[in-house]
Order: sequence, then structure tokens, then C-alpha cells
Amino acid sequence: MLLTMNHWENVTRFISVLLIFLFVLAITYFATRYIANVQRGKTFEKNISVIETVRLSQTKYIQIVRVGTRYLAIAVCKDTVTMLAELREDELDLEAVQNAELPGFADLLEKAKEKLPKKK
Repeated sequence: MLLTMNHWENVTRFISVLLIFLFVLAITYFATRYIANVQRGKTFEKNISVIETVRLSQTKYIQIVRVGTRYLAIAVCKDTVTMLAELREDELDLEAVQNAELPGFADLLEKAKEKLPKKK
């Protein structure tokens, strides 16, 4: 009788800990989604947008940014942002940027798998 009581206490404790864990996991999931939606709403501004980015080194980029109706080429470094030039809209190939499709996760995973050394 004592053994069965201990067994059921252990099962009850395990189930209660599992339920608490699932509850915390659910709260974390929904909090993360809420924060992501709030951040997404803040990043879709109408007056400022990054059109294109080219990475020069680990901490240096050149970006084409639209500010209002003006297009600017800027250099972004670790601690500084420098305006390089103001561009006219007819100097840019905006259709190529709009039609550019980002690779999906499956494509990136396949590329990473191809780079791994193969077992013999």
C-alpha cells in the first residue's frame, strides 16, 4: 500500500510539473508573438525604408535608403552612418529590388547541408 501511494504521488507531481512547464511555455510563446507584432507595426513606416543593402565587411554596409521622396546612399559602420550621395529615382533599378525573392529556409538548409563534409 505504501509503495502504490508513493508511485501515485510521483505521477501526480510529474503531471503537475509538466502542466506548469506547458503553461509557462504557452505564456512565453504568446508574449513573443505579441512583441513581434508590436515591433512589426513599428518597422513598417511610410517615410523611411531600406531599399537595398550590400555588405562590405563584417561591420560595414552600403545601403540605399528612401527618406520621403529622396533616395540616399549611406555607409553604415559599427559606430557611424555617413551619407555618400543623393540618388535620383531614374538612377535606380527599383523593379529588380521589388522582384527579388528571398530564399526560403529549406533552400538555405540545403545549401548548408551541401557544404558539410560527407561521411565515407
